[in-house]
Amino acid sequence: MQAAKVSDTPVEFVVEYLLKAKEIAENNANVPAELHDNLQKALDIASGLDGYLERMSSQESEPLAELYRKSISHDWNKVHEDGKTLFRLPVTCITGPVEGQVLKMLVHMSKAKRILEIGMFTGYGALSMAEALPENGQLIACELEPYLKDFAQPIFDKSPHGKKITVKTGPAMDTLKELAATGEQFDMVFIDADKPNYINYYKFLLDHNLLRIDGVICVDNTLFKGRVYLKDSEDDFGKALRDFNQFVTNDPRVEQVIIPLRDGLTIIRRVPYTPQTKTQVKSTVTYDEVFRGVQGKQVLDRLRLDGKVAYVTGAGQGIGRAFAHALGEAGAKVAIIDMDKGKADNVAHELTLKGISSMAVAADISKPEDVQKMIDDIVSKWGTIHIACNNAGINKNSASEDTSLEEWDQTFNVNLRGTFMCCQAAGRVMLKQGYGKIINTASMASLIGYRYTCVHDKDKENGLEI
Repeated sequence: MQAAKVSDTPVEFVVEYLLKAKEIAENNANVPAELHDNLQKALDIASGLDGYLERMSSQESEPLAELYRKSISHDWNKVHEDGKTLFRLPVTCITGPVEGQVLKMLVHMSKAKRILEIGMFTGYGALSMAEALPENGQLIACELEPYLKDFAQPIFDKSPHGKKITVKTGPAMDTLKELAATGEQFDMVFIDADKPNYINYYKFLLDHNLLRIDGVICVDNTLFKGRVYLKDSEDDFGKALRDFNQFVTNDPRVEQVIIPLRDGLTIIRRVPYTPQTKTQVKSTVTYDEVFRGVQGKQVLDRLRLDGKVAYVTGAGQGIGRAFAHALGEAGAKVAIIDMDKGKADNVAHELTLKGISSMAVAADISKPEDVQKMIDDIVSKWGTIHIACNNAGINKNSASEDTSLEEWDQTFNVNLRGTFMCCQAAGRVMLKQGYGKIINTASMASLIGYRYTCVHDKDKENGLEI
């Protein structure tokens, strides 16, 4: 016999109370029809929300689905009665599919590489976040109950992302102290553990710099059944979370928002330090551009190419294609220049699939008219050029004694004359705007050719000196 559903979130309680109100109204002949209608409309809105969110969110992976099924069907009461867990664990502790997708999205958005989870339960949240980590990413989960590590590990092993997860059992604060002692830092911390200790975990994370610059802390259950804001609530957990929420709100080191997802999810980020008083300004902190960052930006942000326009010649393949992807990933709009329009189109399509603005231009840089048209096309589309990556080059690979003057002229027309014309044409645009970067690439082939000639001629013993 399936157990009756127990309300656990503010919305679920609203639905429960609306159902009771509707039942009372239906049993009272004096209740106006208009009140019946409004109760039903309110009930429809409240009861339909969670299901709609789940249907409209991306579907979970099969390992996550299996872990969810295993968690909700497990007899947690019997496990506790058998002495396998220290506490009686309610199934409502599990992170659900929507919350899992939210955590996964936050990992993507924050570009986190290292995550700390305080309180794992059966590992649904941990695996959700691990799926968004890069291949070399790591998630450390702190869990008091050894039983839960054994429960989750078989599912972790089935997932290609499970290897990113390390579970440390024992009191979470002990693990935090160990991590702080070795100087560990994390891009994201997810807290879903014993509620009275939320404030202690939070203080320790910030006071011991376990959270990296621009890192985020996500805290679950911060609305706790609505009891954090109900004035007549005397629930101990509700009081603890009310104090926690107020402490974070008053902390000048961070900014935060509570998202009313299920039982509440608080997202906290550390804000840049700014002196609050004149006394702080006169302290030992030199509050200058070195401290703040030029234009208030950290060094990695200053290396971004957002808003910049770049072109790469010879970008249809090889090193040029790699340059184009790299510039685009750094934020630039990229013009793909190649003699072969098909190849240029293919690379531009690759960038488009990655969300990078690009254009394909067919040009033979040995021809001055093609070079000028290339520059004009880029400026016509994007208004300017900030980065010129002159990469195009050819190599006929013929032996020096067999190289024709036609091959010689063709090679130098592309590799030297063409590079000069590109520099000149792009340079005119850059001089006019007072800014620009020109990157000319060469090849190790010249050194390889030099060495080959020396060895080849020495072997022939013809006495030629290079």
